[in-house]
Amino acid sequence: MSWATSTRFARRELRGGLRGFRIFLACLALGVAAIAGVGSVRSAIQLGLTEQGAVLLGGDAKAEFTYRFANEEEKAWLASISEQMSEVTDFRSMATVEREGEAERALTQVKSVDAAYPLLGEIVLDPPMQLTAALDGQGAVMAPALADRLGLEPGDSFRLGSQEFTLNAILEREPDDAGDGFGLGPRTIVRTKALDGSGLLAPGSLFDTEYRMTLPVGSDLDTLAAQAKSEFERSGLKWRDSRNGAPGVARFVESLGSFLVLIGLSGLAVGGVGVSAAVRAYLASKTSVIATLRTLGATRTVIFQTYFLQIGALSLLGIAIGLALGALVPILLGPIIGAALPIPAVFTLHPAPLAEAAVYGVLTALVFTLWPLARAEEVRAATLMRDALQGAKRLPAARYVVATLVLLGLLIGTAVMFSGNAMLTLWTAGGILGALILLALAAQLIRILARTFARRARGRPVWRWALAAIGGPGESAGSVVLSLGLGLSVLAAVGQIDGNLRGAIARDLPDIAPSYFFVDIQKDQMPGYLDRLQKDPAVSRVDSAPMLRGIITRINGEDAEKVAGEHWVIRGDRGITYAAEPDSRTTITEGEWWPKDYAGPPQISFAAEEAEELGLQLGDTLTLNILGRDITAEITSFREVDFSTAGIGFVMTLNPSALQGAPHSFISTVYAEEEAEAQILRDLASTYPNITAIRVRDAIDRVTEMLAGISDAVRWGAAASLLTGFLVLIGAAAAGEGARTYEAAVLKTLGASRRRILSSFTLRSALVGGAAGLVSLGAGIAGGWAVMTFVMETEFQVIWGSAFGVILGGIAATLLAGLGFAWRPLARKPASVLRARE
Repeated sequence: MSWATSTRFARRELRGGLRGFRIFLACLALGVAAIAGVGSVRSAIQLGLTEQGAVLLGGDAKAEFTYRFANEEEKAWLASISEQMSEVTDFRSMATVEREGEAERALTQVKSVDAAYPLLGEIVLDPPMQLTAALDGQGAVMAPALADRLGLEPGDSFRLGSQEFTLNAILEREPDDAGDGFGLGPRTIVRTKALDGSGLLAPGSLFDTEYRMTLPVGSDLDTLAAQAKSEFERSGLKWRDSRNGAPGVARFVESLGSFLVLIGLSGLAVGGVGVSAAVRAYLASKTSVIATLRTLGATRTVIFQTYFLQIGALSLLGIAIGLALGALVPILLGPIIGAALPIPAVFTLHPAPLAEAAVYGVLTALVFTLWPLARAEEVRAATLMRDALQGAKRLPAARYVVATLVLLGLLIGTAVMFSGNAMLTLWTAGGILGALILLALAAQLIRILARTFARRARGRPVWRWALAAIGGPGESAGSVVLSLGLGLSVLAAVGQIDGNLRGAIARDLPDIAPSYFFVDIQKDQMPGYLDRLQKDPAVSRVDSAPMLRGIITRINGEDAEKVAGEHWVIRGDRGITYAAEPDSRTTITEGEWWPKDYAGPPQISFAAEEAEELGLQLGDTLTLNILGRDITAEITSFREVDFSTAGIGFVMTLNPSALQGAPHSFISTVYAEEEAEAQILRDLASTYPNITAIRVRDAIDRVTEMLAGISDAVRWGAAASLLTGFLVLIGAAAAGEGARTYEAAVLKTLGASRRRILSSFTLRSALVGGAAGLVSLGAGIAGGWAVMTFVMETEFQVIWGSAFGVILGGIAATLLAGLGFAWRPLARKPASVLRARE
């Protein structure tokens, strides 16, 4: 019976329209829209990767080998299951151009292909021509960035290794580019047979060979994958099919999307503060209505249900608006977003992210509205007649406190389930809750300090009025500090993390990073290579090591993926070396190194940190597939490996007798003065054209560019939180307009000028904004420190430029919101205002 009565009351209340709920709706809609929009774009990319998986992969399936071509048995099996097959190799090399006796070089990612390439998709060239014609003889095509860097145009010649090529066209679009993963240099495509004699595909050189296949209609991919694994696992064959055409891109999109959704949740939390404030303000305006209902016999339950239904209906409207925006905006902007993406995306209506955003919206609305609604239930009619909700108990009934905690747990649990990263989600939730608690405490402290200093501001009326208003019972300092502060906290943390990442690269690179990585150095080239460098006074250090690559297929005889899951060491092939004894910089943390002349069963020294993550112990055995051959080695020691130095670092080092017989090359790092780097490259590349040089600064620049893109995306998420906070400020300012009107009228009656009153309003806004900025800066710095220390594991320094920007932003936001609602109170005549309050 009570629900029927409450529904009738709620329906009548809603006839009054949305007055007082515009900010409520905007906060909820914006938070839901941000999450729905990010999820829709992520789903569009994932659908694009799925639908175009075969094109990105270069075929319905592919088999990949490291450092070698498939043998006859492997080729025969691959040909037997496919309708068409294309052989492709991929490796890094130096593109060299000779001009007037001077050589100019640039790193390039080379793809050598056969006549069947591409099986799927289309290569777009400039000038337009068929790839067959462009690669005829010693022809080549090249990415625009590389051609521009080397000053090449169609018809010009360049060299790869010791082989001459003619650039016949510029590569405008490559259908399988995203499926090839991250490359350190722009693309060059040539025929594989044109590389004969170049020294680039010699035994032991670093290259991957892929056999891309189109399969008969109806082929069972699961059966073929299982067959490939069972028959050729020991030969090092890696199988991939069109269901996962670009795994690296897919993982990156999923991770970034999940992180942005978590940033969106912080924006939704900011909106929740605004929702809660709007509900409190609305209930305060309904004092006479609630008091009348209570006088006529309405129970507490009926009062609660009436406004619960009304707020619930408005919440559903706000969520619906947010879902509509989150669904339609990506579709409308799809052509622009798609043009900016290097991967396919299908922009259409994606129900899953919309459902996820709706769940977040409903739970957030419940968490932030239940408390003020429950407090209204506890207020007696007589108290409401006097001072609205000020007479309510600080805490509602225990059942509502429990319900709020349960809903909060559901919200966090939902975020954990949807994000797929429990630790990141829990840390983010903890950070948001911690920031809210800190900001709530800071708001109370600000009010206490304001009341204290107001009493000491005698003789300074502008300061006294401003401080008294901040510390007064009706001031909205709490909601301002909470809403604006949380948005600024997210922005401050993002700014500190971004600044520290860039600073770490700029600060640490000159001290710890080598100038060059040289790869594909043949064993007989090592003496001459070392002689050139060791005689150069500009070279401070040269590190060299034999280099092979292999896959961990088994751990203690069990399938490695089943034992270790998706750990990065297990996923794909890894660099492996051998050494008779550790160098002076190696620190053994556990176990012992083998004797210098050891020639027994294979032994392995493993990186200590990665071993702990994999759960490895001394005495465990690893089966490594290297060049199609299985080697089972016992772990006899763990050692420290610091990958952050950008130097040589191997997860696995074996005893020499286990690997020396396998074809391999050497890698080397050179630490030299920057002004000597160009000459070193010229000398070594001229003497050994097969050697590939990777300039570490250039590689880090590529990573920095990628980080900049991620930072931009995260900043947009933080900006959405800040915009929501600004809407809450507008709502708070609008709700306090009546109080400021009465205050201005009283002050005018007592002789205060408009200028002084406006100065008081301005000072009030600036003080509250500055306080919110300071508190949020503290929270943001703490969050940035935690991420840099525990996630990035690097030094943290406060980025003061970003810090001051946060404080100034807080002041500017509150000034804009406060002054925007200050002009009408100043314009009202005191007599009419005071008569209305009688």
